[in-house]
Amino acid sequence: MGKLETFETQGGFQPNGQAPVSSTDKGVTPGLDGVDWSPPRRLRTDEIPAVINDFRLAARNAIDAGFDGVEIHGANGYIIDQFLKDQVNDRTDQYGGTLENRCRLALEIVEAVANEIGGDKVGIRLSTFADYMECGDSNPEALGLHMANELNKYGILYLHVIEPRMVQVGNKAETPYSTLPMKKAFKGTFISAGGYKRDDGDKAVADGNTDLVAFGRLFLANPDLPRRFEVDADLNKYNRATFYIQDPVVGYTDYPFLEV
Repeated sequence: MGKLETFETQGGFQPNGQAPVSSTDKGVTPGLDGVDWSPPRRLRTDEIPAVINDFRLAARNAIDAGFDGVEIHGANGYIIDQFLKDQVNDRTDQYGGTLENRCRLALEIVEAVANEIGGDKVGIRLSTFADYMECGDSNPEALGLHMANELNKYGILYLHVIEPRMVQVGNKAETPYSTLPMKKAFKGTFISAGGYKRDDGDKAVADGNTDLVAFGRLFLANPDLPRRFEVDADLNKYNRATFYIQDPVVGYTDYPFLEV
């Protein structure tokens, strides 16, 4: 599956150095994650249909290129997340204010993509409980449940949710929250992510808390992760410092396979 991200976060990556677009013109705290982030520009209401169309075209291009489907990236502080969360979204038009309005962009994107390539080829990733890049919400339970119910209208294949224990990147935390209400509300396949290992992933599925478990960092460092789980082999340790570097090999294709 391919992830759809139509905008970068830093202005330095934008054409002609223009500001990245957002639900707001509020900036991220300078120095967060060691980066002085460029202030965003609030999208005008009349610009939003073009953003939705970008996602639709990206999905069509992915299918035409031979992908089986696409995963819409609605998590981790990217643009969809910036519209969903009331800590960021300070709009007063039909895309801000109420819970329904803040979810409007995400659902219109899902509708456009599902209409273009078929809902059975579409998933979406959400991080309703997380606070990545200062993108949090005052009522994540209500936000998650509303999205799970509304997504049922479009017949998408799966809903992929980051567990509430992963409030900050890479750090598990105790939490009273659960994604189980979202799972019960959503009629498709429910996928959980959140620093899982093999045993607690198996338990989450066995206990009915999720349908599938997603592995990110472990899969990056272990290209044969299913086989390692099967034979209970030791795992390669991932190096977070190489997760987002320009080198096309280091940290991406240089982790060893099990010796046969």
